[in-house]
Amino acid sequence: MDYELDDDPARIQCDIVWGWLSTAAYWGRWRERADLDRQLDGAWRVVGAYRVDTGEQVAFARAVSDGVAFAYLADVFVLPAHQGAGLGKRLIARMIDDGPGRDFRWTLFTKDAHGLYEQFGFVVPDETAMVRPAASRMR
Repeated sequence: MDYELDDDPARIQCDIVWGWLSTAAYWGRWRERADLDRQLDGAWRVVGAYRVDTGEQVAFARAVSDGVAFAYLADVFVLPAHQGAGLGKRLIARMIDDGPGRDFRWTLFTKDAHGLYEQFGFVVPDETAMVRPAASRMR
């Protein structure tokens, strides 16, 4: 199956993104649809992957950034029926290496995809990194 990656925010199929994030994402099920809509509206960059034959969106990634030196990668997913085709790698490459933030310092949070992100230079932070945990609704 052929896929096309695109960073046009107008092309994001919000119902597909919402459908996956609200049911399958361990990190995002607490959100309301209005929360996701605000996050999409405020995103610095979004990247989607689409089936060439139908135009259906099958993968997604979102980033927020100061537009100068720092970016945060969030909400990365590939629908299960399309996993194993290298879309996760292509999605991250398009977002980070092939985009305007290629020289930025990037950060993300993940419980289960360390191997994927390590391929793009992500490492476990050293003793200089600090995080403030989110409110209890997100834990």
